[in-house]
Amino acid sequence: MACLRSDHGTEFENSHFTDYCNEHGVDHNFSAPRTPQQNGMVERKNRTLEDMTRTMLITSGLSRNFWAEALNTSCYIINRCMIRPILDKTPYELFKGRKPNIMYLRIFGCNCYVHNNGKDALGKFDPRSDEAIFLGYFSHSKAYKVFNKRTLCVEESVYVLFDESNSLVENDAQDEDFELGLLRKICCSHSFLLTHEEGKNPHVGPGTEPVSKKEGQGDKQTEGTTAEPYLE
Repeated sequence: MACLRSDHGTEFENSHFTDYCNEHGVDHNFSAPRTPQQNGMVERKNRTLEDMTRTMLITSGLSRNFWAEALNTSCYIINRCMIRPILDKTPYELFKGRKPNIMYLRIFGCNCYVHNNGKDALGKFDPRSDEAIFLGYFSHSKAYKVFNKRTLCVEESVYVLFDESNSLVENDAQDEDFELGLLRKICCSHSFLLTHEEGKNPHVGPGTEPVSKKEGQGDKQTEGTTAEPYLE
């Protein structure tokens, strides 16, 4: 890396980072204050990470206290799944020289069960696993990051069983409830219209059927009397 551009944030503009750039021969440029368009690539990437993080938190139903884990998971997924438009390769493939394996990716925030392998003194009939929430992946080890609901701690483990059907079932149930409510609303409005129309015609009631004009004329010619509504 020969050149670097950033804003005037203290995480970039400090003596330690300046000494690091001078030691490795990196030219550190700064954008003008309150001018994010001069560093558009970074701003677009930040917006992508924010959108993914917001979507993952809302979909999983987790609180905003887990925003750091959601952000790290979003960055982890982007580096392995999003393809660069010109090079037609993922960032992981450009850095490692091989295509990434994404078969182990799981739904963020889904329920899971982590194995209690020697963490506590268990009896013969004590449960061998704890219920947890999946929070992402560790960057320096091949393990999952989960939040143990019993100990209220974030753990690192590879002995995890995932239940990814809960969020999908809840979403389907919400959709069914919405459709049922919409159907009830349509039926109620339809019955109200029928009742309103029946109230306008005094000869038509809940147990009567109207007589057409032609049938009434035919009855007058044959019998000479006015036709009465037919009662069921």
